[in-house]
Amino acid sequence: MTMVNLDDPEVYRQLDPSHMLARIHELPLQCRQAWQRASELELPGDYAKVDKIVILGMGGSAIGGDFLHSLAALEIGPLVFVHRDYVPPAFVDSDTLLIASSYSGNTEETLSAFGQALEGPAKKLAITTGGELKTIAEERKIPLLTIEYVSPPRAALVYSFVSLLGICQQLGLLADKSRDIAEMLEVLEELSPKIDERSPLAQNPAKQLANRLLGHVGVVYGAGILSEVAHRWKTQLNENSKNWAFYEILPELNHNAVVGYEFPPEMADKMFVVFLRSPSLHRRILTRYQVTSGILQKAGVSYRVVEATGVSVLSQMMSLVLFGDYVSYYLALLNQADPSPVSVIDYLKTELAQA
Repeated sequence: MTMVNLDDPEVYRQLDPSHMLARIHELPLQCRQAWQRASELELPGDYAKVDKIVILGMGGSAIGGDFLHSLAALEIGPLVFVHRDYVPPAFVDSDTLLIASSYSGNTEETLSAFGQALEGPAKKLAITTGGELKTIAEERKIPLLTIEYVSPPRAALVYSFVSLLGICQQLGLLADKSRDIAEMLEVLEELSPKIDERSPLAQNPAKQLANRLLGHVGVVYGAGILSEVAHRWKTQLNENSKNWAFYEILPELNHNAVVGYEFPPEMADKMFVVFLRSPSLHRRILTRYQVTSGILQKAGVSYRVVEATGVSVLSQMMSLVLFGDYVSYYLALLNQADPSPVSVIDYLKTELAQA
């Protein structure tokens, strides 16, 4: 395979005909728009009287809920659950805010679970661009946040996550995040030119990491607030890069995964581990990062640490999301793959529809 030059503008024109790069460029703008739209959404007053939030979703829509769960776990407030299934959880009741999140509006698992809960007592809300979910919400007069952004669902993560954050703040379910949002926007706008396609390989850590991942199985390690960010990296490496990838969470992986570095020995050269690191992590977790990297080194497995940027937890999470999106995009080009289509998923949906 011919080596791709990530500093050549022609590479982007040839390998990215659907302009995934433009979607990544727009991530800070997406954050600003999603926050504003969620703040303007009119919701019934009794929606603030809940002790549980259940988010029904799959893929990028569900990961937005996972991010909300990570932030909510740092505060005293409603419990946040993300549910990926055809059947709603049995504990959904009148004290539950049930949110169906589907970018397309046609995700079959989400529609199934939401449909079964329609006659139940939960307070309901829908987030979508359209499809059957929008139709159901309008017919049932369920509060609806319409996403007006055209992209592959995974490139609209911000609209599921930041929208959820804005809704929770409007209802008083989480502490005020206005300052954190403002700082996050500054961090993203400062970080982007350092890692976008115009920054040359020699000074671009995202391009450099993509080059190291080329030809390897990517394994992303996270912890605490970065656990679901590691999950996001994994799915982006799968969908954008068309690459094998997995993710693991500390400290859990220290109780099992580290033992598996030994066999089969020929896999050591094929694996590449990425540690997502933040100063907000527990000091013992940071120590575990150091020890685990030493174990990897002894096992002959290459690794790299990627540091979060910003003061707030929100900035640290989203700075690593942006970094990971660029890495997965560059790796797609190095794999000489169009980052936008997900033909295997399309095939799977077609087969399921026919079954």
